[in-house]
Amino acid sequence: MLVFLDFEASSLAKRSYPIEVAWVFEDGRSESYLIRPAPDWTDWDPAAEAIHRIPRETLVADGTPHEEVAHRMIEQLTGHDLLASAPSWDGKWMSALLRASGLPRRSLRLRDTDEAQRETAIAILAPLLPPGELEGLVCELLAHSEAMGRDTPAHRALADAQVEHGRWLGVRRAAEKLAQQLRANG
Repeated sequence: MLVFLDFEASSLAKRSYPIEVAWVFEDGRSESYLIRPAPDWTDWDPAAEAIHRIPRETLVADGTPHEEVAHRMIEQLTGHDLLASAPSWDGKWMSALLRASGLPRRSLRLRDTDEAQRETAIAILAPLLPPGELEGLVCELLAHSEAMGRDTPAHRALADAQVEHGRWLGVRRAAEKLAQQLRANG
């Protein structure tokens, strides 16, 4: 099953770490966690805090222990197709979380949400179009979806994961509508 995942972090610096994670399954189920920092996670950027509005004190007081979050992720997400809008950044923070929890950093793998959107559109439209027409139509559909669905990120993990899930659903609906039109036109 597809899972749309997002992290918020302490900064964009080399020693940054995850402070919040959320994921939304293809069927709409979701989970979200503020992450209590590991003892050696000290990086903090006030400019990043101004964007995500999560004070470090809140993480220390109310966050779920980082090991618990990492184990929950392994338990819930293993075997699923994990997607992120920025897989290199989100992958960095996921690796930091897994490593700090004593888990192999490659226990979970991310790929780009855009890939899943393309694959979904192709799967729906391929039976109805010759390959030469398929690529152009899929590119057009994805470009239209991109133009319609690029809201400013909320910089909160659950809201941003829900936006990515919604973008994928929008592509799927648009491809299904186009498939219906192609079938009707015969």
